[in-house]
Amino acid sequence: MFSRVKLVFRVIILACLHSFVSSDAQGDALIALKSSLNASANQLRDWNPNQVNPCTWTKVTCDPNNVVTAVSLSALGFTGVLSPKIGVLKNLQTLSLQQNAIIGEIPEEFGNLTSLTLLDLENNRLNGEIPPSLGNLTKLQFLFLNQNNLTGTIPDSLSHLPSLISIQLGSNGLSGQIPEELFKVEKYNFTGNRLNCGINVSKPCASDSGGSSNKSKIGIVLGIIGGIVGILCFGGLLLLFWRGRHKGYGREVFVDVAGEVDRRIPFGQLKRFNWRELQLATDNFNEKNVLGQGGFGKVYKGVLSDNTKIAVKRLTDYESPGGDAAFQREVEMISVAVHRNLLRLIGFCTTPTERLLVYPFMQNLSVAYRLREIKPGEPVLDWSTRKRVALGTARGLEYLHEHCNPKIIHRDVKAANVLLDEDFEAVVGDFGLAKLVDVRKTNVTTQVRGTMGHIAPEYLSTGKSSERTDVFGYGIMLLELVTGQRAIDFSRLEEEDDVLLLDHVKKLQREKKLDAIVDRNLDRHYDIQEVETMIQVALLCTQSSPEDRPLMSEVVRMLEGEGLAERWEEWQHVEVNRREEYERLQRRFDWAEDSLHNLDAVELSGGR
Repeated sequence: MFSRVKLVFRVIILACLHSFVSSDAQGDALIALKSSLNASANQLRDWNPNQVNPCTWTKVTCDPNNVVTAVSLSALGFTGVLSPKIGVLKNLQTLSLQQNAIIGEIPEEFGNLTSLTLLDLENNRLNGEIPPSLGNLTKLQFLFLNQNNLTGTIPDSLSHLPSLISIQLGSNGLSGQIPEELFKVEKYNFTGNRLNCGINVSKPCASDSGGSSNKSKIGIVLGIIGGIVGILCFGGLLLLFWRGRHKGYGREVFVDVAGEVDRRIPFGQLKRFNWRELQLATDNFNEKNVLGQGGFGKVYKGVLSDNTKIAVKRLTDYESPGGDAAFQREVEMISVAVHRNLLRLIGFCTTPTERLLVYPFMQNLSVAYRLREIKPGEPVLDWSTRKRVALGTARGLEYLHEHCNPKIIHRDVKAANVLLDEDFEAVVGDFGLAKLVDVRKTNVTTQVRGTMGHIAPEYLSTGKSSERTDVFGYGIMLLELVTGQRAIDFSRLEEEDDVLLLDHVKKLQREKKLDAIVDRNLDRHYDIQEVETMIQVALLCTQSSPEDRPLMSEVVRMLEGEGLAERWEEWQHVEVNRREEYERLQRRFDWAEDSLHNLDAVELSGGR
């Protein structure tokens, strides 16, 4: 009996630890959305309910309780319809599907998304009427339905949304009277419809906070005129250039117009790119140019008109229109973090719906690529290079933590975010993006961002990060360097119980099997003492208590041969005591199980 209880208990524990591989109603709703949008085989490939929980899928954000809070699927070329099943995501706060070619009507079930603060469906081909059920979204702050084919009247229910900050319904086929209360919203746009505004009522069809509506209109008109003049003057040259680089390409080219960017904030050496420039450089963000993809968006390889190679990160999780100034301040903060082991930001681009960062192209790509994805004939990272990567990454993180004011916490340290320049020197990328993306959340607890297997336990459980969470991720990255393996690998279940790379290495380290830890691609071309040093530093960095982990400045010194022996001896003493206590409890547990088993046997053999 007790053994059965124990088995059930272990199953429950495993279910909790690996909840991210289970599917649920959230996953079913998102899979239905993917199917209804006519996603191609190459889009959202990791949206697979048979393998992972939605919280590990790209373009999906969850809170620490694995509840979906954001879905961002902008500018992916979807041509299908919206699935009504998305209405089950009662905790969804952000839904962004702008700049696609979605058809059909907005489902009434969208009115069930009562936690929604941002609904962005602009620049699609939606038709039908605006469902009155959207009036149920009492937390909605931003509603973007402009540039569609919507018809009918504006539902009066929208005028009762208490939190609404911006409503954008321009360029549709709407008609009738605009509810009076909507003119009190801070930002609104009803232009390009057949609505009664500006003629029969003394209200403008569009307004911006601070009374800048007329200025915005003038700016847009001047921008359009300037664009036409520019096209007339340089159209022939641009056409020749376009045909030369993009033969046979026929998609629409979008251009910036006045008012889409705020040019009042100075940025020193940072260059402000316009949308068209980056669109041309990346072949309209062609999937063939994707260098990588992570929690913050895709990175595209690009070539500027002067043949400069660049990498463009297109942020897919920064959709709030109210955070332009804050976003740009964060960009400026990142730009002043200059260190030989940090990726240099050379420019950025903002539009009402896009945030892009421009970096120099790293021709040797990432450490993760060199460890696990190299093509036949490409060289394996040798041991001396791995040592330089370890030290260079540590120095870059030390600079972020201890020499930047305010300090910058990376929150996603892993081999995929450490790039390699032409000399195979480590360059830490994506630093500051976690804060940059979260800058719009002024009154919400910062959500957990990172990659499973690299996330420190205290960050995963509380959502609170510090420089010690980066130290943990760095320790896992060291283990990636030594082993060449991923932080989580379910194939290990076939031979052992250690899915996590950290547990796998700890086990082999206790058994003194260091050679079994090292990446086989090194073909024994390494120094076993140096391997031991790197493993010891990694295990010190990944201690469960953040207070016990070293600072990155201490990590640098240990890698350089100073202070590791004393720190390691202290750690071993604590680890031995912890291990003995665990084994003592395990023996007591086994004894109790055996006693109950014997008791069952006695009862079964007794008289009837």
